[in-house]
Amino acid sequence: MALAPGKLPPGPPGWPIFGNIFDLGTMPHRTLTRLRDKYGQVIWLRLGSLNTMAILSTKAAAEFFKNHDLSFAERNITETMRAHDYHKSSVALAPYGSYWRVLRRLVTVDMLVNKRINETAYIRRKCIGNMLQWIEDEASKIQGESNRNGIHVARFVFLLTFNLLGNLMLSRDLLDPDSKEGSEFFVVMSRLMDLSGKGNIADFFPWLKWLDPQGLKRKTTKDLGKAIGIASKFVKQRREDKRLSDNNKRDFLDLLLEFEGNGKGEPAKFSDQDLNIFILELFMAGSETTSSTVEWAFTELLCNPESMIKVKAELSRVVGPNKKVEENDIQKLHYLNAVIKETFRLHPPLPFLVPRRALQDTEFMGYHIPQNTQVLVNAWAIGRDPEVWDDPLSFKPERFMGSKIDYKGQNYELIPFGAGRRMCAGILGDRVVHLVLGSLLHHFDWELGGNVTKDTIDMKDSLGVSMRKLEPLLAVPTKCLKSAD
Repeated sequence: MALAPGKLPPGPPGWPIFGNIFDLGTMPHRTLTRLRDKYGQVIWLRLGSLNTMAILSTKAAAEFFKNHDLSFAERNITETMRAHDYHKSSVALAPYGSYWRVLRRLVTVDMLVNKRINETAYIRRKCIGNMLQWIEDEASKIQGESNRNGIHVARFVFLLTFNLLGNLMLSRDLLDPDSKEGSEFFVVMSRLMDLSGKGNIADFFPWLKWLDPQGLKRKTTKDLGKAIGIASKFVKQRREDKRLSDNNKRDFLDLLLEFEGNGKGEPAKFSDQDLNIFILELFMAGSETTSSTVEWAFTELLCNPESMIKVKAELSRVVGPNKKVEENDIQKLHYLNAVIKETFRLHPPLPFLVPRRALQDTEFMGYHIPQNTQVLVNAWAIGRDPEVWDDPLSFKPERFMGSKIDYKGQNYELIPFGAGRRMCAGILGDRVVHLVLGSLLHHFDWELGGNVTKDTIDMKDSLGVSMRKLEPLLAVPTKCLKSAD
């Protein structure tokens, strides 16, 4: 039964036809946080013809995920997501139902379950060793420079994650001097990530879809076509290898190829299209969120030297000066864990998570929310909620020491990966962030590059697939003398 139209949440008045499009600016997560003081914890926006509700507080997020998760279980699909029918085969975007459940189960149970993660520890060790060596080589090139600009930290982490996923999913390094295909894949994926962060006027005015005024769908279709072509070669090659060899070493691609549905609404097999898009999505989500999180953690530590001293002292004490950080060290590194939680609080990888959509007319916190309303859960605002966090704008890892607050979807004041049914599956791969950050901090001493100081550093962010630092962090590494190979 449809609800009688009730009152909508409060919000800024907006312009005729355009609504609130011009109110949001280039950093909408920040703009909406400022509007919280005037309009409250739930805000209504009209973006062209798209009705939108923004959730800006811990209290509203708890109500949303605990009591209304199913009513908002669908995704809001944008025009660029429809290129090559990407949205139909994607874990993050697929319609809520049996196909999505299968994908979700494969990622959480088969790829990211602890036993499987533990079996692949040697791969992470190898890839992290390679990254540390790349950084050493790069550092030696800038050693003699008087005005050392430093290295682009996030780029090295991105390359590491790309190779790590290549090994976990496809049993191969994708980026090495000899891999032309791997480098091409990397370039195309980087372009796709940039495109997906751009606002598209055709999403707000559906009658402009045919025109594609900014050319975003055309560009996405072209680059996505290239990426799918490369992914399909990996799949084809694997099928061929399996036919010719009885090697029983299995990776995640083998699991996907061998999948057989149960006949109850599940696909009998995955199509090549499903496989290719599944592979692309895991590469995009995994490499981008890990590298941006490590970059923000480094930025905060370099601007808060007392926290840097504490985390390095803990690494020295727990790991030992002549050893490498191992995975079984992670649970003993309490301050490192607190640094990562504090980074997620201030710099969630997806400030609006992945937008949801109302399945039907719904009553939410006394407001009437019409069917198909887009929902933006502003994790950036929630991490700065003054009702919940003491001194919310300051970087203080100490607030998590001895605290039970975690980011696994149960504590609504810290939801960088969301919560509820459609929580991001990548949360389970978070040990990579701990391992990468711990290894970089233990292996090298770091300082800000160029003439940048903690007082002059640019802390602005930019929205793409994830929330990156607008000005990439450049830092100068010096190998710790005590840290032997």
